[in-house]
Amino acid sequence: MNNKRRTVPGIRHYDGPAGGWGALKATAIAVRTQMDTFDAPPTLLRTNQPDGFDCPGCAWPDKEHKSTFQFCENGAKAVTWEATNKRVTPEFLAANTVTSLLAKSDFELEGYGRLTHPLVYDKASDTLRPVEWEAAFARIGEILRGLAPDEVEFYTSGRASNEAAWLFQLFARELGTNNFPDCSNMCHEATSTGLPRSIGIGKGTVSLDDFEKTELVLSIGHNPGTNHPRMMGTLHELARRGVPIIVFNPLRERALERFADPQSVVEMATYSSTDIASTYFQVKAGGDAAALKGIAKHLLTFEAARGNVLDGEFIAAHTDGFTEFSADINATSWESIEQESGLTRADLESVATAYAKSNATIITYGMGVTQHNKGTANVRLIADLLLMRGNIGKPGAGICPLRGHSNVQGNRTVGITEKPTAAFLSKIEEVFGFVPPSKHGHDAVAATQAMIDGVSKAMICLGGNFAVAMPDHEQAFPAMQTLYLSVHIGTKLNRTHLLVAKETFIFPCLGRTELDMQQTGRQSITVENSMSMVHASSGKLKPASPQLLSEPAIVAGMAKATLPNTKVAWTELVADYDRIRTLIEQTVPGFTDYNARIRVPGGFRMPLPPTERVWPTATGKAMFSVFHGVDENAKGEGDNTLRMITLRSHDQYNTTIYALDDRYRGVFGRRDVLFMNEDDMTQLGLEHGDRVDISTALPDSHQRLEDITVVAYSIASGSVGAYYPEANVLIPLSYRDEDSGTPSYKSVPVRVTLRSKEIRAL
Repeated sequence: MNNKRRTVPGIRHYDGPAGGWGALKATAIAVRTQMDTFDAPPTLLRTNQPDGFDCPGCAWPDKEHKSTFQFCENGAKAVTWEATNKRVTPEFLAANTVTSLLAKSDFELEGYGRLTHPLVYDKASDTLRPVEWEAAFARIGEILRGLAPDEVEFYTSGRASNEAAWLFQLFARELGTNNFPDCSNMCHEATSTGLPRSIGIGKGTVSLDDFEKTELVLSIGHNPGTNHPRMMGTLHELARRGVPIIVFNPLRERALERFADPQSVVEMATYSSTDIASTYFQVKAGGDAAALKGIAKHLLTFEAARGNVLDGEFIAAHTDGFTEFSADINATSWESIEQESGLTRADLESVATAYAKSNATIITYGMGVTQHNKGTANVRLIADLLLMRGNIGKPGAGICPLRGHSNVQGNRTVGITEKPTAAFLSKIEEVFGFVPPSKHGHDAVAATQAMIDGVSKAMICLGGNFAVAMPDHEQAFPAMQTLYLSVHIGTKLNRTHLLVAKETFIFPCLGRTELDMQQTGRQSITVENSMSMVHASSGKLKPASPQLLSEPAIVAGMAKATLPNTKVAWTELVADYDRIRTLIEQTVPGFTDYNARIRVPGGFRMPLPPTERVWPTATGKAMFSVFHGVDENAKGEGDNTLRMITLRSHDQYNTTIYALDDRYRGVFGRRDVLFMNEDDMTQLGLEHGDRVDISTALPDSHQRLEDITVVAYSIASGSVGAYYPEANVLIPLSYRDEDSGTPSYKSVPVRVTLRSKEIRAL
């Protein structure tokens, strides 16, 4: 740390490990400030238990299906944030206009607590007022019947259960549309698009057992301490038994450097920690493809020199396209690889050497790989690297995309997709007797553009904070306010709810922690984690209000009111969720004996043919890819262009912000910062603590984020980092991966300019 830096309010060096006593302190604060002391311990100890609820904090599985909650800080925040004793009452809403609430941050809005009544927007008073459920459903049905089906958007958040998501897609398809923007479109759509082309399925191939057998882990573009915290236990175990963990990430992230496991008596008692990364490479933002090609290039050289480096038998028997792939890699110069990745040839050759020595390798990756304008190509290059040495379909090896929300993968499995397969649609027709639409619908970007263009007239959101999560708020926010109808199902207020349409309804739903009682008794829902395990989740807390309905009940209520000639027995399905699961079993492959298997602790694993070296691709083989190069727009226009990465703070989960601290990065009580490399700062004549404006450096783009404070940080040269969703204003809606439609949140070119000498320092 440079001791000559000026003092900046809220910025101070953090030298501790991830986890440890700091995590336990943060957990205690979350419990004390949100929940009743009596309710907290039993609630938290039911997290991830066979008879408990699935933690909404991340999608990492739990070893032996036991709760690790008490040691997972961010899981504690997620649970207590939902199970809070704070309430947003009709009296509060009557005293606060929508206009005044919209001026608040999402942190402030969610901090008011749980919604207690179904609400409708009253334009005359500019307030949200209670409404009866049946009256609200009837009005929604009336509006939807007056629109063309493709004028309606059905958005799904990853927190929705399999049961709610399947009912939601059934409602939309019986209405007549495949418009399914969802949170996957913003995060791992590149995985869902790229992996089926490479291995035939859009999911990871590893299990927790594979981590116990692996000899090497390559960790690319993710920050597990914040975004998938339960993974830290697995990484900690690997590091302690000496398995190399090679990290590629533009920022130095504390959880990937040092971690103190609160379950370790020795580490807690001695204030010690475990080094996680054996080697840490700070790749430039957007430089992942070049780095992967560099590793592959040295493997090919190594193979030519000594042989037996590649798994030739596997390549010959199980893959196609290797000749074209290797020709492209050989034609790529080391000069371009080094320039684009920000790493040296020696760096990448050392990784290739370690990879060549490993008999079983896992590659984990997150949104640092997918949220680029070449995100799909990045994902396929990771698959290529694994295929070169036969590291898919054998113990201790495979590909591991790290999902965020605890059921974002399950939503896609049960039909939340704008591009349904013919086989799935055929099953819907066979079981229900109506012909679902086959035309592809809107993803998240297309839905937003359709609203901007006036093509879409209504939006129904099953959870989430859609407009805030999307890029280009300057266009996305007003577009929501032009709709005829918006409906939001959630537990707390957020800013998207307050971008009111001509008619807006906000429906409070049960949370994961709460008891769901229907006509036949207590219900369980199911979720699918990052490793394709489907298991039950059942809350026990008293609901936050007697007025709450479950997500399946709300979806069914809208569907019944909208579809007078429906082919679906909506009321009967909501009375017993086993009936929903029976229909999922009849329409979605892999759910055989669904109800019986979720009653087994831990649930069951969905079919993953590549784990058995069966490839459901068009050729019946795994496919190598050819990377077509970096989009020239990614470099931006003019000199002194940097690539901006959007980041989550440690006190944040997607758009939900629990507090204004980012402990591991040394930021406290604020979010208006820009992390910069000190060499870049010197080149631009900037100092730690300067106040700057950021502008997008793309053709025909004029987005700006003003009055941000520069913070010197260990980040790759040429890269800067700013917080999501605040920095989303800098990302044009059109700046996305053309293959998957994923917005390029992680590599938008920007310019940074000093505001003025008079206000240089805070």
